[in-house]
Amino acid sequence: MLILKILLLLLCLGYGLLAATVYFSQQSMVYNPSSNMEATPKDMGFSYTDVELITAQGTHLHAWWLPHPNPRATLLFCHGNGGNISHREDSFRIFHSLNLNIFIFDYSGYGQSMGKPGEKAVHADTRAAWDWLTQEMDIPAEQIIIFGRSLGGGAAAGLAGSLQEQGIRPHGLIMESTFSSLPDVGTTIYPWLPVRLLARSRFESSRALKKSDIPALFIHSREDDIVPYEIGRKLFESYPGPKDFLHIEGRHNQGFSETGQPYVNGLARYLNRLEES
Repeated sequence: MLILKILLLLLCLGYGLLAATVYFSQQSMVYNPSSNMEATPKDMGFSYTDVELITAQGTHLHAWWLPHPNPRATLLFCHGNGGNISHREDSFRIFHSLNLNIFIFDYSGYGQSMGKPGEKAVHADTRAAWDWLTQEMDIPAEQIIIFGRSLGGGAAAGLAGSLQEQGIRPHGLIMESTFSSLPDVGTTIYPWLPVRLLARSRFESSRALKKSDIPALFIHSREDDIVPYEIGRKLFESYPGPKDFLHIEGRHNQGFSETGQPYVNGLARYLNRLEES
């Protein structure tokens, strides 16, 4: 009997230690910034302008404005949780080929941006990027498409939801390889832990978009190795506004490039529908 009690105690201690490890390691699990800038858009063959943003929290951010000579719309690019804006060359080429202006920014603590990453910071960063487009560049909301990939989907959803609460309606919303919420993802990775109680960064995208009527495109791969396909579908199915779903192939970080031309064609169809409507 004593041995059984000792074993149960050890199991409880081990479980508690595992839960504590997950709780205190969340920052590095959710945010993986790099300060190493691999190249500039000029090195990639694009005209661009370096932009400094200042958030409502007073944080200085680094961003790039890549104008197109004949733009059909402007894309506000919310990137994923790894690297920085200099690691998105393949996407720049795709979006440029679709005649889009591109505005991409680094979250707090990423690249040359100051501060420390976190959910509140990411939302403030994204709003600062939107304000620069609409106030400094005087681009109307109805000409801006918000694009979020992976963690950037949480940023994009938060921005889109807050804008609609203010009566502001962007031109479109693209949610690629992203999730209904971070706890939904966490429960698939750690089904034996109380993830919803432990999660500090939540990015409740479905909740943020529960009243949205922005024409949206959702993109996900069945082979996604980080955000399960079912989580992406859950986000799509919960969305109340006009929507389409584009299936891609391949892993989480490479799906769009591994899919190739069908991915580009899907984006083009979506942009055409936006113009027609």
